[in-house]
Amino acid sequence: MLNDQMIYILRIILAGICGIAIGMERKNRSKEAGIRTHFVVACGAALIMIVSKYAFFDLIQGGAFGDVEVRLDPSRVASTIASGIGFLGAGMIFVHKNTISGLTTAAGIWATSGVGMAI
Repeated sequence: MLNDQMIYILRIILAGICGIAIGMERKNRSKEAGIRTHFVVACGAALIMIVSKYAFFDLIQGGAFGDVEVRLDPSRVASTIASGIGFLGAGMIFVHKNTISGLTTAAGIWATSGVGMAI
């Protein structure tokens, strides 16, 4: 049977595979932000969600905080991932002579982070 750490690693690998698939589609269309970018975004989002959800249970279960009630809210971390990736995506959008480029790439990076968070 797989232990918890192996399951977490498999989740990150699965997120990376999904990021690679999205990145390959972008690369085949000769667009910016190809395989590596989407891979890193998906793996990073999955890793941050795993850390936010599971990293501190040992402190709470072990009574490290005494009688203080501690609540964890992974959704707060998810919102910071979405806004942080949105900030990176904003740097990919260019306006030149009334034409916009990079909008789809920015949206793809943002969606890839969502895939990583979901996994």
